[in-house]
Amino acid sequence: MYNFVYQNPVKVIFGKDTISKVAEEIPLNAKIMLTYGGGSIKKTGVYDQIKLALKDVELVEFGGIEVNPHYETCMQAVELAKTEKVDFILSVGGGSVLDATKFIAAAALYSDGDPWDIIAKQARVKKAIPLGAILTLPATGSEMNGNSVITRVSSQEKMAFSSPKVMPKFSILDPECVFTLPDKQVANGIVDAFIHVIEQYLTFDVNSPIQDRFAEGILSTLIAEGPKVLADRKDYESAANFMWSATMALNGLIGAGVPQDWATHMIGHELTAFHGIDHARTLAIVLPGVMHVKRESKKDKILQYGERIWGITSGTDDEKIDTSIAKTVEFFESLGLPTTLPEYDVDIDTIAKITSRFEERGFKLGEKADIDFNEVEAILMDRL
Repeated sequence: MYNFVYQNPVKVIFGKDTISKVAEEIPLNAKIMLTYGGGSIKKTGVYDQIKLALKDVELVEFGGIEVNPHYETCMQAVELAKTEKVDFILSVGGGSVLDATKFIAAAALYSDGDPWDIIAKQARVKKAIPLGAILTLPATGSEMNGNSVITRVSSQEKMAFSSPKVMPKFSILDPECVFTLPDKQVANGIVDAFIHVIEQYLTFDVNSPIQDRFAEGILSTLIAEGPKVLADRKDYESAANFMWSATMALNGLIGAGVPQDWATHMIGHELTAFHGIDHARTLAIVLPGVMHVKRESKKDKILQYGERIWGITSGTDDEKIDTSIAKTVEFFESLGLPTTLPEYDVDIDTIAKITSRFEERGFKLGEKADIDFNEVEAILMDRL
């Protein structure tokens, strides 16, 4: 196991009827900016719960944050935060709203140049407006980390940044928010969380059995509980297990002291940037290609994954790997997520654009930094 430092300061408030507790977490006399998406929180009653809980708090609202939040929209919120001299930002929604909120919090206090540099040049975030979260959609794990992914529409770029300065002060997780989600969002959330785990697990062995077993526990829970949530949205216990799995998948715990991949995410971001495909669905497309193309360097962990998660014990190593990939694809498709490029009308021209972008940037992806633009092309060609 590698050396590591692990610290997670996010206070998690988990369970039913916890949204009403938000007033207890807000700083006294703070001017709060409420950020949210397209308005679903008003239809589900979450908005009314928050307004009631914060009836004595000065609120400024900013709605309309997109799925795959846009830099251009975020900058409008930055201007509002500056104009209103906001002291605290409360994100209400899923990972997209929270990712946007993190960037808004950092960009509003950024004084070293263009705020886009925070993302494009990984400029250091020295300070940020404090923020909290009320999570309505389990998926990204953003509620317990300092990560954010932002899309710049004008340049068709989707890129990430990370800073401890934008970790939420608290996150409220009420599984009953899952009750009103449509099938597509639940399915996307299951796959998003699943592949977050895979990115930190399906690499190579460094003798880290605790992290491996934690990761396998999350994967097994998602496989068992995810379909139950899809079948019965008001199954509270399954909703709770799903929500907590998504949080645990990306709060740093299972990634401490182990190699991490993230090639699937990096390639998937480009499919969203060029075609607007849902984030989780890009991951469901790309992961099988990564597993196939990197089957030799990931061999031991794919075999372990196949045996421990899918019970695959017979056949040659190549046959076991093929079966492991097939079982993974079968799981994604059982949730309603197609796993090939033609099913999203993506053709070889887009593959050429993505390959060219990785060549221009000189990126080397993967846990061994051994995936260059040629292998990116091979991964995507595998999904045609």
